[in-house]
Amino acid sequence: MRQFDVFVFSENFDETQGTLPQPPFTDPELGWFFTNDWNKHLDEIEGEWVVFAHPCIKIDRQFLNNVAEVTDGFPMVDAFAPRIRTDKGKFLGGYLLKPTAKGSGFVEIDENAPLRYVAAPHPFLAVFSRRIIQRTGGFDTTLPEYARLADFTLRMMHAGGKMFSVPYLVAQATSDEAEAVAGMRDLKSIAIILSKAFGAEASVPFALHHPSVIWTLFRNRKIRKEKRKAATLLSKLKADFLKEVTL
Repeated sequence: MRQFDVFVFSENFDETQGTLPQPPFTDPELGWFFTNDWNKHLDEIEGEWVVFAHPCIKIDRQFLNNVAEVTDGFPMVDAFAPRIRTDKGKFLGGYLLKPTAKGSGFVEIDENAPLRYVAAPHPFLAVFSRRIIQRTGGFDTTLPEYARLADFTLRMMHAGGKMFSVPYLVAQATSDEAEAVAGMRDLKSIAIILSKAFGAEASVPFALHHPSVIWTLFRNRKIRKEKRKAATLLSKLKADFLKEVTL
């Protein structure tokens, strides 16, 4: 069994052409997957922990060594939301749920936030245990790439998982793309994610504050209802934990 698997996702990758990037380094304890299909290789996971990253995030030995230390230090945690350091010296972190009566649905944690649980990682980087991936299932590829980790993490919470933010677990961004997507500003994707995870209780108030998403919520309601049922039928998400990851 490997210690880590690293999935690097990009719509620009084409596995059929045989021109995928080469791993920056190799190790017997490490598996690399470069793909544009977020679900194709999930059944090939061997690592105890799996890193999901955008190509602009530098995954090096130092980062993985830090992941190893953090996973050993917090054995009861199923997922981690690393911080991302930009070239400008800014730190981008995970997200809390924001009550829809107050605005956007998600809000980024403070740059100097202490150790804490979060509701979603930055859209470009997350770490999950293999066991919680197996419980949660695959990614929803009908969502844009930058919304998939948030959707997966909320479904993971229903599967009994918790995501932790550790301030000293940091990866370097190699471009300004990470900062460009920070903030979860895509209202339509947020509406779908909230609807799938929490139903009308969350999506209706959100739609009332953001009328532009109403048609989005009406479309494909049957399919989304089925996805919600699959994710929440045996939900292990407790109200007290949900409060911990809500602003």
